[in-house]
Amino acid sequence: MAAPIGFVILAVLWLIWFAPFLIRRRGGGEKPTVKARSARWGILLQGVAFAIVSFHYPFWPLPELPKIVSMIVLGLLAAALSWSAVSALGKQWRIDAALSSDHALIQSGPYAVVRHPIYSSMLAMLLATGLMLSIWVLLFIAVLVFLIGTEIRVRTEEKLLSARFGPEFENYRNRVPAYIPGLR
Repeated sequence: MAAPIGFVILAVLWLIWFAPFLIRRRGGGEKPTVKARSARWGILLQGVAFAIVSFHYPFWPLPELPKIVSMIVLGLLAAALSWSAVSALGKQWRIDAALSSDHALIQSGPYAVVRHPIYSSMLAMLLATGLMLSIWVLLFIAVLVFLIGTEIRVRTEEKLLSARFGPEFENYRNRVPAYIPGLR
């Protein structure tokens, strides 16, 4: 009985996680003056990772209570990160890697803990989804694909930020981990 409820909870967590991206209009500030379309390859790989982890055969065993509890904790963490990160970015939130002339280097809120909290939240949702729907092998493969895609995005975005903010960004990069707390 716990597993079907777990699937419902996962769906609700996805809605909560995704809501700030729907509510907050992206790019509400000035038009981007610098874009890096190469980050789209990272987006593609992240999407492939979510497709891998969402694959579920009906005959696979249903998740047990410890997996469901872990999924809830990861999903709530992901939701908190997505809401706070989108709020901190404000008008600077975009899907593409881009900077506008009025772009500011955000270092507060979740950005004081990790430089890319939206990617942290996506990783948490990937793990939460995998715990409910996937087997360990597919979850492992999905995490690897996700990390490759995320690294492409992080490196692309950080080239833009480094070019725009110079020493201020380098200091920030040296102080704050990319998207996994404790890992530089």
